[in-house]
Amino acid sequence: MKKPKAKYDILWKGMIENVMEDLLLFIDPDIGKELDLGRGFEFLDKELAEMYPEPEKPSNTRIVDKLVKVFLRDGSERWMLLHVEVQGNNDKNFARRMFEYFIRLASKYGHPVAAIAVLTGKVCKEMPTVYEDRCLWMRARYEYKTLCITDYPDEMLKASTNPFAAVIMVAKEGLLKTKGTDEEKDNLLLEQKLLMVRLLKEKMVAFGKKKTEAILSFLNNYVVFKKSETKRKFMTKTDEIFEKKNTMGVIEQWAEIKHQEGREEGREEEKQEFVRSLLAKTEFSPEKIAELVGVPIAFVKKIKKSLSAK
Repeated sequence: MKKPKAKYDILWKGMIENVMEDLLLFIDPDIGKELDLGRGFEFLDKELAEMYPEPEKPSNTRIVDKLVKVFLRDGSERWMLLHVEVQGNNDKNFARRMFEYFIRLASKYGHPVAAIAVLTGKVCKEMPTVYEDRCLWMRARYEYKTLCITDYPDEMLKASTNPFAAVIMVAKEGLLKTKGTDEEKDNLLLEQKLLMVRLLKEKMVAFGKKKTEAILSFLNNYVVFKKSETKRKFMTKTDEIFEKKNTMGVIEQWAEIKHQEGREEGREEEKQEFVRSLLAKTEFSPEKIAELVGVPIAFVKKIKKSLSAK
């Protein structure tokens, strides 16, 4: 089943908001000398929505942009553009698009804008880090930070106590290409994903429960299996690893993504399967499950009744 493109947007947007501070510290461990991280961040997505440089241009590249208000140590405000190219190709207009964002934001709001581009595609090393233009005596040069996920070896990421390192590992798994039947591909992917789950269990004290659950959800939905039975096996194994104590938040977030998939694909059996999973693994009421999956309450009660009869 082909995944809806919007799913990647949902996952990355949620993930960035969960680990924004960790992302900045991953890029620059000394960023706290300039930014007052204790004041948190304000996400200005509404302000950014009208400024996409090429709104009518179709693209196979998924782009997630976040405009973030940050605070300096002296109390003043600064804005930061966080741009994520999801499974991006080598876009020859990439640097110009970053420059146009800068011009539009600086012109409209009068705030300095620092930009970070998180590049998740296989060719991200080929993407430019600067935009330059010239005409007669005019010279324009715009530099921005890039983070290419393939630059970081797994061993370094595994050793890190920064939650964003785990996010990079998940994104790298999304690039994994395997050969063989669907079952063979799923078996290899299952092994890799469970290794990641075990690593997250080990890191939970350092990451904190909330961030661990968010990264688990990201892993669960960003890197998907071909067969539904493998999905069930993964969820069961994840519950065993976490001793069924820490995955409730994951299940609820997973429900939201499955709701999106079910609404776009219209697959009745997917909804039935997920309702059964929620009934078996959670204490959610039929009303809560119906809301999460996007089905009538009677639909949930009917499945619950069939399970009770077994």
